[in-house]
Amino acid sequence: MGSEGPPVVTIHMTGFKKFHGVAENPTETIVGNLKEFMKKKGLPKGLILGSCSILETAGQGALAPLYHILQSAVIGQDSKSSNSGRVIWLHFGVNSGATRFAIERQAVNEATFRCPDELEWKPQKVPIIPADGSISRVREV
Repeated sequence: MGSEGPPVVTIHMTGFKKFHGVAENPTETIVGNLKEFMKKKGLPKGLILGSCSILETAGQGALAPLYHILQSAVIGQDSKSSNSGRVIWLHFGVNSGATRFAIERQAVNEATFRCPDELEWKPQKVPIIPADGSISRVREV
């Protein structure tokens, strides 16, 4: 009793490959090099770096690989002897016009691309997850 310590936190990260106008996506570089960097620097106690995956920069084309990553991580978490830890999913997106990092605190269930993705999909006011409701559906974190 009382000797269990704080729960373990596992962080899974994703980033995107190149996309229209951005040949070298910084998120691909960050996520692709993170495991090796953290091996050198070390992680704080109780923190585990789970998967670090690079996704195709394509709305619908990224779904199957993303579901595979999610399923693999969930199965991996369930197979551990102690699943009392917490899991954080962190996705790095990119805004080619940004001058600094930003954390989005709100999401809308809408896909509108100003240019086609890497698989030539250019949605305009399409629900990302139709089962989640209309394009006006907002989620805040």
